Amino acid sequence: MNQGLSIELDDKNVIVMKLLHYFITEKNYNPIILQGAENEIWLENMDAEYEIVRIVSNYIHNNEQFDFDIFKTKRIVKKIKKKTFTFNINTLSIFLDLGENVSVESAKNLDCIKVNNEKDLTKSSIIKMNYPDLSKKLKYSEEGIQLFMKITNDINKHNKTDAEKVDEVFKMKYPLITYILIAMNVIIYLCCVLFGSYDHVLDQFCIFAPLIRSGQYYRLLTGAFLHANILHLGFNCYALYVIGTQLESYLGRIKYLIIYLFSAITGALFSMLFGGNSASIGASGAIFGLMGSIVYFGYHYRVFLGNVVKSQIIPLILVNLLIGFMSNGIDNAAHIGGLIGGMLITMALGVKYKSTNVEKMNGWILTFIFLIFSIYMAFVYAA
Repeated sequence: MNQGLSIELDDKNVIVMKLLHYFITEKNYNPIILQGAENEIWLENMDAEYEIVRIVSNYIHNNEQFDFDIFKTKRIVKKIKKKTFTFNINTLSIFLDLGENVSVESAKNLDCIKVNNEKDLTKSSIIKMNYPDLSKKLKYSEEGIQLFMKITNDINKHNKTDAEKVDEVFKMKYPLITYILIAMNVIIYLCCVLFGSYDHVLDQFCIFAPLIRSGQYYRLLTGAFLHANILHLGFNCYALYVIGTQLESYLGRIKYLIIYLFSAITGALFSMLFGGNSASIGASGAIFGLMGSIVYFGYHYRVFLGNVVKSQIIPLILVNLLIGFMSNGIDNAAHIGGLIGGMLITMALGVKYKSTNVEKMNGWILTFIFLIFSIYMAFVYAA
């Protein structure tokens, strides 16, 4: 005869399961796998008030052990900050088994609460302020094996949905717009050279402040599709291929094209402001805009791209800006204008599954202010 399966859960394990269910399914936290972290669960959500939540179930019987736990936590958080390119991380440690004589004290960016039962959670001022719905979410009709199965199934479904979202964002798509932009740059250059019209095209379409101020506004965009020589063309096309294929796949074609064109225009405006009466050409302003965009995107997905942004993208931006400041003939103003424009317009357009409506609205406001400021400085102040 088959006997029914039963699972006996003590109060501490029930609290752990309910907290996991709440933070993962309701607050979109994700588990962090850490070596050597026994009897404690680390959860992260880099968009929450507490980026890290720890659920600590191991027994801490005196203040010395508690102080060591704080020290260990800070050390691990410091590593997470470096990995995720995060300057400040607020951490909440929930202790489920502290000795009676342990003095619970919070530290900078590290809040601690002691929990003996579910009522302690509802009484905590930290929980009331940051997770006011927690008390309602801890109530279940299921018990024992039913509770265990419900929580496990809900967490698995949530993790599967999150994994599908991440896969959708990072799955490589065909970079059609990037290839079209590269082809346009190459075709325009070759036509100018082969038909002997390079100087004429340059005169008619380059970024040249006096003529733009006189009404030839198209030059703000057309100058981004002209190049001085084959080396200039090759470098920009290679940079566009490396950065553009990735960013177009992450953001989508329409957003990507808007970012490219907007960055080209803001780069041209900065060129007008700081370049005097010098002519300027090249796609580098737009490309710097793409680099600013990928930094903003990488910040939102820093759990996956934090190391790449910190070790590759930002150093690449800084090195190229430094080269621009140290070399003649490089329009570094266009690079800076494109970089800022690309980052702001990406904030306005939003990052899929990450940007809130409030964040996007702030992005549009900042983008509008930046654009009006750039137009005023280029057309009025520098005139």
